[in-house]
Amino acid sequence: MGAVLDGGNIGDGRADDRGKAARMVPPPRHLSAKQKAAVIVRLLLSQQVSPGLDRLSPAMQADLARAMGTLGQIDRTTLSQVVGEFTARLDGLAMAGPHGLQAALGLLEPHISPIARDGLRAEAEAGDPADPWTKLAAMDPDRLRPLLLSESAEVAGILLSKLGVAKAAALLADLPQERAQVIAHAVALTATVTPRMVERIGAQLLEQMRDVPEPAFRAGPVDRVGAILNSVGAGLRDALLSGLEARDTRFAEEVRRAIFTFEHIPKRVEATDVPRILRRVDPDALIRALAAAFATAPLAAEFLLENMSKRLAEQMRDEAQGLAPPRGDEGEASMAEVVTAIRALEEEGEIRLIPPED
Repeated sequence: MGAVLDGGNIGDGRADDRGKAARMVPPPRHLSAKQKAAVIVRLLLSQQVSPGLDRLSPAMQADLARAMGTLGQIDRTTLSQVVGEFTARLDGLAMAGPHGLQAALGLLEPHISPIARDGLRAEAEAGDPADPWTKLAAMDPDRLRPLLLSESAEVAGILLSKLGVAKAAALLADLPQERAQVIAHAVALTATVTPRMVERIGAQLLEQMRDVPEPAFRAGPVDRVGAILNSVGAGLRDALLSGLEARDTRFAEEVRRAIFTFEHIPKRVEATDVPRILRRVDPDALIRALAAAFATAPLAAEFLLENMSKRLAEQMRDEAQGLAPPRGDEGEASMAEVVTAIRALEEEGEIRLIPPED
């Protein structure tokens, strides 16, 4: 019995020691969500790991810096709790989606039609009126390009840094080589620019853009005239081009390059896009177009037939050759339907025409 009591006394003493040790460990500090984020960032920086803060908005970067400034000393218990919460959230995260409509648009832009893209841009711009960079990033490259030419290299470098990678690369590639090199070097000097300065520069650039009216037409005059001449008969098209050459030779030459007719199909259309085009054209119109093209544009007719299924090509050829030769206007109208379908697919981003220079 004495041994048992002695054992119990020893056990009680150890339990008492553990209780004292537990009472000596301070409870974790109460931190706000921003302070917890600052703790994780501070921990990553201490391990020489970049947390990618440059992808945050200027306001979020400023909030993080302010929260980090309030941390002071972080005890081991608090650090352990914050890291535990962070890793638990990571364990439950299966996929990270884009943050906000503007980020989603940057991800989807290469895969959606221009009409949907423009509508979403307007929605994204209206949805975040506080951040000038959101509105600047949603603008067409053609509107932003003059800023890269007129502003200082440092401002141009900041502008490129705030755009999506694809848009920034396209803008830089369109600049004169010397100017592009100067701006690319200026990007390397933006590491020390403060978030407040970046926000001020964005506000000033946006104010400048508001003073420049947006063009009424998305396409330039050459493309608009070329699209109109695509839809008229060959005789009228040649007459109009002759008149243009008499008035403005250079403009007429650019319009000629922009014109896309049935005869241009083998040179400008990818063979893999033919099935997509055929689905857009009425079958009867396509048969009439082939019947006319056998006489006026045989290469284009054979190109279309060669790039559809063998059975469909034989059926189309038999029906087209069985038709009476269409009159000039009727044949041109049918071929124009095919051209119109190709142009519509191009404008919607469904196909890409090979540039005339290529």
